[in-house]
Amino acid sequence: MEEEKKDDPPPIKRYRREEKSSESEEDLDNYEPYVPVKERKKQQLMKLGRLGQLAAEAAAEPKSSSDNDPDDETSQEEWGRRYNVSLLDQHSELKRLAEARALSAAERQAREEEHILESVAQSKALMGIQYEEPIKTSWRPPRCILELPEERHERVRRQLRILVEGEDVPPPIRTFQHMKFPKGILRGLEAKGIKKPTPIQVQGIPAVLSGRDMIGIAFTGSGKTLVFTLPIIMMCLEQEIKMPFIKNEGPYGLIICPSRELAKQTHDIIQHFVRLNVCRYLCMDEADRMIDMGFEEDVRTIFSYFAGQRQTLLFSATMPRKIQNFARSALVKPVTVNVGRAGAASLNVRQELEPVKAEARTVHLLQCLQKTPPPVLVFAERKQDVDAIHEYLLLKGVEAVAIHGGKDQEERSRAVEAFRRGEKDVLVATDVASKGLDFANIQHVINYDMPEDIENYVHRIGRTGRAGGEGVATTLLGRAADDSVLRDLAHLLREAQQKVPSFLLDMIGEPDVPVPDGQGCSYCGGLGHRITECPKLEAVQNKQASNIGRRDYLANTAADY
Repeated sequence: MEEEKKDDPPPIKRYRREEKSSESEEDLDNYEPYVPVKERKKQQLMKLGRLGQLAAEAAAEPKSSSDNDPDDETSQEEWGRRYNVSLLDQHSELKRLAEARALSAAERQAREEEHILESVAQSKALMGIQYEEPIKTSWRPPRCILELPEERHERVRRQLRILVEGEDVPPPIRTFQHMKFPKGILRGLEAKGIKKPTPIQVQGIPAVLSGRDMIGIAFTGSGKTLVFTLPIIMMCLEQEIKMPFIKNEGPYGLIICPSRELAKQTHDIIQHFVRLNVCRYLCMDEADRMIDMGFEEDVRTIFSYFAGQRQTLLFSATMPRKIQNFARSALVKPVTVNVGRAGAASLNVRQELEPVKAEARTVHLLQCLQKTPPPVLVFAERKQDVDAIHEYLLLKGVEAVAIHGGKDQEERSRAVEAFRRGEKDVLVATDVASKGLDFANIQHVINYDMPEDIENYVHRIGRTGRAGGEGVATTLLGRAADDSVLRDLAHLLREAQQKVPSFLLDMIGEPDVPVPDGQGCSYCGGLGHRITECPKLEAVQNKQASNIGRRDYLANTAADY
């Protein structure tokens, strides 16, 4: 019986078959309708941007109810002619689309720059009373100048490349005699070898003598100092004639400078504490430097001590956006006199760039000193580098002196005077000597390193090629220089019609967004970068961020005491 059970086949399992529905819900969700070949080609061309104009036509045309429509053959022929595009046409279309994308990127860049400018715009009003009309003076241009037509004045400005802005700008005057200076001043100018005014003086002096607030922009060595010193002398002479000065009265004019050396050059010494009750004349020489160094609040505090209306003058070789914002809050209907582009380098200076490794710069400096006879100016960014260069030159037997902000005033004054008298051949300095200081017979300026912004570079090389002379500026370039500053330098060389070295082009490469000719950073004025890459704005923002929270217990300006 057991064997029979083993031989029995195993029982068959039976399964229930369930009928599947022809279309499940999942299949319905994944269903993709069939698209004819004609429509697929049309969609592909739409992706390439080729149907900008035809899209509206296609939308307006009624779709055929059936693919077997008798008129379908003619429509297919028409679509075939439209979409049978050659490779040359495709290349042209792709190039146009690339240019359109670049334009949109430039537009986005412009909107971003406007937003940044709004965030850094000067919103704080100037301390003191606000005036709407310029100060009144008794000076008037000669009748022979006033009777000339305005077309003649414009022709003179075009000949001298003078750009003016403002309301009712006084006419340019081309001789000191017609400016009505007394004989004593004319003899003094002749003794200095000054026979006729420079372009900034032709337009600037009449504007200042008329009592107008003014923004004077001109390249270094163009004679800006005479534009504000001669009128202040004339104003003091007029005040003395009307009512003689008495003891402890004055001053009648105040000139503010960014460094002690420049202030000493403008006026030998400030003898005692002054009161500004009767002061009517204020000049800021190298105004951009003062604002950059953080003296803006101190200047505003000085303005608040003026009891009456004043005439305010700003002078500099560069005029970035922050200075323009400051001028709007400080000046009354100012006249802007611009000789050349603000921030442009002097055309009298031959700029030479030399690639040098950091460890070889000090040795290479000796070779650069052989280019021209002394005196020579050497600029470095850091105080430590100035001291190291000074020590190295002394060890090599070079008669050199050095100045920077870490030295006391007596030592700095002795060094500058020894260099002026010709007792020393080389002056090594930081940028404290790059603004406004005038040294005679300087034929060569050496930049030991590249400054942090292009404005300082312009002021450095402006110590040579002054008063119509010619000079040489040698810059030792290394890999540590900022790319945006190097791009500014390349544009500066092109603007001065000088050759841009090939190694400089290799260092800077190509910017992500090209900078249009004649345009650049709207904050500092550099031609090689935009405001989004401005190193100067970045430094200002970093400084402001580091000072957050310190104002509660530390005094930053004179107004905090």
